[in-house]
Amino acid sequence: ALLDLSGVHQVKGTWMGSTTLPCTYVPSEGFTQQTLSWSVERDSSTSTIFRRDDSGDHILLSKFRDRVSVPNHSPGNASLLIENLEMPDSGHYTCQVIWRSTNNSLITKEVTTAVKVVKVAATKPIIRAGELGLTVPAGASTSLTCEASGSPPISYRWFRSTPVGKALLLSRGAKLAWDSLQPSDSGTYFCEAENR
Repeated sequence: ALLDLSGVHQVKGTWMGSTTLPCTYVPSEGFTQQTLSWSVERDSSTSTIFRRDDSGDHILLSKFRDRVSVPNHSPGNASLLIENLEMPDSGHYTCQVIWRSTNNSLITKEVTTAVKVVKVAATKPIIRAGELGLTVPAGASTSLTCEASGSPPISYRWFRSTPVGKALLLSRGAKLAWDSLQPSDSGTYFCEAENR
């Protein structure tokens, strides 16, 4: 097996996230990559998305413009990166590489990957404490960072519990930071993570 493309059978992608469809080979002396193309089959029709040849890179489907790319300076790597995944991106993607050998014959190989785009709910957020942990001397600085997984974009909100059982909204970022902590900052803080 002189020139063989390797890929994977299936890739799961998260809506609004990005995913890489692997397609690689070991460059071989005496063989030059002539053309590389990626096509997608969905609803029983096949269309070419991306083509790389002597004249450069071409994205042939407008709905993929600015969303797909193939590494440029790594010989043997023809993997396709798709960003900002949309639900209709689910389908079968085929990577096809054509090489020209020194005696001018052409060799064609292809590998197909099924892509499934799914929507994922935001998980319960996890709170990470800053450098000093949760017990912090007055005057020190520290932070709390909120993390959740799910379909991006994920928005975060920080709250502080008040004695009357209400929640006070503090900020709308993933990180809550203090430059100089005061004893009055002691208390219970919680974070809410939300996606679409």
